[in-house]
Amino acid sequence: MSSARLRAEPVGPGVGGFGLQLVEARTPERTQRRQRDLADLAARLMIGTLFTLMAIRIGADFLATGRLTGLLLLASETLVVVFTVFRRSPSAVDRSLRARLLTTMSMMGPFLVRPAGVAALAPELATVALSAVGLMVVIGGKMSLGRSFGLMPANRGIVSTGLYQVVRHPIYLGYLITHIGFVMANPTTWNAATLLFADLALMVRAKCEEKTLAQDAAYRAYQQKVRWRVLPGLF
Repeated sequence: MSSARLRAEPVGPGVGGFGLQLVEARTPERTQRRQRDLADLAARLMIGTLFTLMAIRIGADFLATGRLTGLLLLASETLVVVFTVFRRSPSAVDRSLRARLLTTMSMMGPFLVRPAGVAALAPELATVALSAVGLMVVIGGKMSLGRSFGLMPANRGIVSTGLYQVVRHPIYLGYLITHIGFVMANPTTWNAATLLFADLALMVRAKCEEKTLAQDAAYRAYQQKVRWRVLPGLF
């Protein structure tokens, strides 16, 4: 049954005098749903814009230098955009200011990095190999997650297969690996600080997500089975 209500309003003179017309009254729930839809659209537009600017920077660097490490980071972020568009609607979602800030901070880092014309900390073969490993972890995690992927902390279904049998947030582990590879290939203070800040926010975001997910008994059982969030032996 719809949550909308009907109210009577005068419609002006007519045959027999003033008449009444039934019009739909907008309920608070409907207003909130519309606000959430607009916020979601704004988030998708922001992600698309930032991704496009990132693609232009990294694409130009590849054409100029032929370096592949940046392209692997770009491929990882491409998956974020694709899975965000086709994600499943959540059964529970954390829309608190804290969750929004953590999500924004952790996402912004990769979009703000800049290819650098400085000497790398390791041969390109090593940085490409490291980035490729990180990308494979990201792909493996997202393939397991499928349409349950999302940005805000939410319950879109409990996934415990594939890499989720190793750590509870394998995609975040993949991000960390690709970020390390990128910084090794482009070792500037800006890149290191930007990705460090984003990754610290990512770790806090993982804890925030689990607070929402742990409302589900199935996830609490999963936590008992898989001990580590992101880094086996550390976190």
